Parts: sequence; structure tokens; C-alpha cells
Amino acid sequence: MGLPAALRDQVAAVHRGSALPERLRLYDGWAARYEQDVAALEYRAPHLAAASLSFAFPAPRAEARLLDVACGTGLVARELHRRGFRCLHGVDGSAGMLEQARSTGLYQELRLCVLGTEPLPAPAGGFLCLTTRSNPSNLRYKAELEAAMGQLELSGAWQKLLAQEVEYWERATTEEESTQGTGYISGVVYIYQKCPVLHLEEG
Repeated sequence: MGLPAALRDQVAAVHRGSALPERLRLYDGWAARYEQDVAALEYRAPHLAAASLSFAFPAPRAEARLLDVACGTGLVARELHRRGFRCLHGVDGSAGMLEQARSTGLYQELRLCVLGTEPLPAPAGGFLCLTTRSNPSNLRYKAELEAAMGQLELSGAWQKLLAQEVEYWERATTEEESTQGTGYISGVVYIYQKCPVLHLEEG
């Protein structure tokens, strides 16, 4: 597929559906090379996420509170900052990724947090942006993510603002992962708003 073998192996390792602790360990080890590698993959999620948030929240942006879920090394924060967003918070399950994100200086706060196992530290009314791949090896995780988000939406905790399907998400590392032979995999950008907690007074 025209990509270095080491990069294909790294992507295969984190995508193969291993248990969460092992996946987080792999991301910790990948953190220092992550941005260089995803550039080779033509990874578009950070740009797409920031563009979607800009559409969902056109102005004023400087005071908009955003939680970057699974923020990785801060690629989304850079894109958001370019678009005028300044109140950025991030969470990720990988301490190594958070260390890289902290070095950007763009986040007001960063926390170690694994989606689905711990409550998200999001302020009432804040916006959440999540992205995921739609390639075959990620379909189980995508379904689990969507089920968790659906439950939060049904409970009234989140409100969905956008679910944007993207055909050319990043370069595929194998023919099997390629979407209809395009050489790329597809993905989705989700934008949610955290609903304020209502305190009802008893009559």
C-alpha cells in the first residue's frame, strides 16, 4: 500500500482489537512518533473534527468550552486553535499521549480518562467531539462507542448535534481495510452537547 512496513505493523497492532490495557500500552509507546506516522497516513480526523465544530458553533468561539475526547497528542487542539477556539480541555486513556498533548500548551486542562469506564469531566452545556474509523477491524469498537453514546443520549445527558460520515478518513494499511478499493478507510465525526443537569424542586 506504499507505506513503510513499521508503520503498517504499528497501525495493525493498535487496530487489532486487543484488550484495553494492551491498547493503551501500545498508544503510550507510539506517542513520540504518532504525529509523524499519522501524517504519512494522511489522517484527516483532526481537521474534520475542527471543521465540524466550527460549523456547530460558529461564533463567538473564544469562550466556547470544548472537551476533546481521546485527545491523543493534541492534533485537534491545534486545528481548533487556528479557528479561534481557546477554552480547550482534553481527556485520553494514554498517559504517553497526554504528555505530548500537554507540550502543545493549548489545553486549559488535561486528564487521564478512559471513555466508558469513567465519567467525563465535561462542564454542563459543553461540547464534545469524538471521531472513529469505520474500517472492518474497527466496526466492533465503533458499535460499542455508538451504543455508549446512545445510552447517554437516551438518558438526557448528551444531545447529538452532528454525525458526519467521511469517506477518505486516512490511508488504508491493507487492501482488506480499504473502503471499496479506494486505498482509504472511512470514518465518522460526532458532535454532542452535554445537557445541563436539571434540579427539580419538590412541590
